Amino acid sequence: MLNLIIHLLERLGIFAIAFILIMRFDVFKRLLVGRASRYERLSLSLIFGLFGIAGTYLGVPVQNAIANSRVVGVVLGGILGGPLVGLSAGIIAGAHRYLIEMNGFTATACGIATIAEGIAGGLLYHRIRRNRYDSAAAFATGIVVETLQMAIILLVAKPFPAALALVQTIALPMILVNALGLALFVELVASLFREQERFAAFQAQVALNIALRTLPFLRGGLTTASATQAARIILEMTDLDAVAFTDQSTILAHAGVGEDHHRPGMALMTDATREALASGRIAAPLTRGEIGCTAEGCRLGSAIIVPLRREEGVVGALKLYRIKENGITTLDMELAHGLAHLFSSQLELSQLDEQKKLVREAEIRALQAQIHPHFLFNAINTVKSFIRTDPSTASELLVKLAEFLRRNISPAGGLVTLAAELEHCRAYLAIEMARFGDRVRIAYRIEEGALACLLPPLTLQPLVENALRHGILTREEGGEVTVAARRVGDVVAIQVQDNGVGITPEKMAGLFTEKEADSDEGVGIALQNVNGRLVAFFGKEHHLRIESAPARGTTVSFTVPAGSTEKEGSDQ
Repeated sequence: MLNLIIHLLERLGIFAIAFILIMRFDVFKRLLVGRASRYERLSLSLIFGLFGIAGTYLGVPVQNAIANSRVVGVVLGGILGGPLVGLSAGIIAGAHRYLIEMNGFTATACGIATIAEGIAGGLLYHRIRRNRYDSAAAFATGIVVETLQMAIILLVAKPFPAALALVQTIALPMILVNALGLALFVELVASLFREQERFAAFQAQVALNIALRTLPFLRGGLTTASATQAARIILEMTDLDAVAFTDQSTILAHAGVGEDHHRPGMALMTDATREALASGRIAAPLTRGEIGCTAEGCRLGSAIIVPLRREEGVVGALKLYRIKENGITTLDMELAHGLAHLFSSQLELSQLDEQKKLVREAEIRALQAQIHPHFLFNAINTVKSFIRTDPSTASELLVKLAEFLRRNISPAGGLVTLAAELEHCRAYLAIEMARFGDRVRIAYRIEEGALACLLPPLTLQPLVENALRHGILTREEGGEVTVAARRVGDVVAIQVQDNGVGITPEKMAGLFTEKEADSDEGVGIALQNVNGRLVAFFGKEHHLRIESAPARGTTVSFTVPAGSTEKEGSDQ
C-alpha cells in the first residue's frame, strides 16, 4: 500500500508541472475571473479531459485494474470551469477509460464514475468559487468523489469478490493521494487568483493616480494642451515606452519614444490608428508591420489603441506603446481600457460643462433680448417730449438709453461686479423716473465694501423692473424701490424692496412655474432666469428669496460670495 501511495504521488508531481504551465495561459486566467468565452470553455473541457486521460496512462496496474489520478483532471475542470466543463471532461476521460479496456472488469464502472465525478466537480463550481478557491473544500471534495468511485466499482464491477479485493487495495491510496492532489491544485489556483487581485489592485491604484492628475486637464476637453499634459503624466507613472493621443485625423500629443517624428498637429501616421478610429474597436498591433508607421526607422514595436468616445461617437484615441514587438501585456491592455473609460467619461462631462455654459449664455441672450417693446416706445416718446421742453435733460436721457441698450446687447460674460450692475440699473431707472416723475422714487443703501462682489450679469435690473412694473406702478400714487447691499460674514446680502401692491399667496405659490414664466402679467422668465443663474454659479443656498403680502409690498433678496470685497464699508 505504501509503495502504491509513493507511485501515485510521483505521477501527481508530473500533473503538477503540467498544470503550472497551463496556468500561465491567458485563457486560464480569464476562466478564473469568469471572462472565458464559450469556445474557450469548450477548449478547456478538452484540456481537462486530456488531463484525465493522462491520469489513466500514468496509473499503476493493480489486480487487472488501474490505480490512477484520473479524477484530478476531471473534477478540477468542473471546479474551475463549471458544470459544462466538468461534464465534458468527464465524458472525454470516462469514454477513453471504457474504450481502452472494454473487456476489463472495471472498465464500465470507472467510465461511469469518471463522468459522475466531473458532474460533482461542476456542481461545486459556485460554492468553491465563492470561497475563493478553498483548498480544504477541494480536499473534502476529493475524498467524497473518490469514495463515490469505490462505491460504483463495488456496485457495477463483476465479479464482486474481485471488485472488493481491488477496492480494499486501492481505496485508501487513491482517496488520500487524489484528495491531496485536488487540494494542491486548487491552492495553486488560489495563489494565482490572489496574484491577479494584487495586480488588479495595483493597476487600479495606478489608474486612479493617473486619473487624479490628468482629469483636471481633460476637464476642458481633448485639446493639444490637455492631451500633452495627460500623455506625459501617463508616461511618467508607468514603464511604457510611449503614450499618444489623437483626434479623428491628427496627432494631439505624443510623449516618449518616437516623439521626434510623431509631432502634434501632424496627420495620423499609423495604419492601426486609422483602423481603430474608423471601426470604433480596440486595436492591438503587436509588430512594427501591424502598427504600420510611415516614418522609416520608427522603433515602436507593439501598441494598444483604444478609441475615446463621447455621446456622438469616437472623438479620438489613446495609444500605449512598447518598443519590443509582442511587448504589450495583459496589464497594459487592462490599463488602457480603464484609462480610456475614465477619459471618455471625463470628455462627456466636459461636453456637458460646455453645453451648460452655452445654455447659460443663451439664457442671458434671451434675457437681453427681452427689452419690452413698450419700454423702447415709451422711452423714445419721453426723450421726444423733453427735446421741446428741456433739451439738456433729453440729451442726458439719450445717453442713459444708449448705455442701457449697450449693456443689454453686450457679449454675455461670466460674472460682473455689483458696481457694474448698479450702473445698468441707474441707466434704466433714469428713463423710468423721467417718464413717471414723482410716482417713482429710488433709494440706494449700498455698502462701499460690497461693490466689488461678483454676480451674474443682468441680475439686478430685471428685479428692479419687476418691482416697478408689478409693484409700485400699479398704484396711482406710485411708490419707492430700495436697492440694498451689505457684507454679512462671507457673503454679500443684496435686496430689492418695494412698497407696492404685493403678491397674493396664490401667485406666490406659482412664481417659479412654467405657467407663470409664460405669462405676460406674471414676473415672467426673467425671475426664473435670475434664480437659475444664481444657483448655477453659486449653489442652491444662494437662490432668490421672496417675501410679499397683498398691499404690503415685496422684498426679493439673495446672497453671493463676498470674494475679495472689503469687510468695512459705508452707506452710499
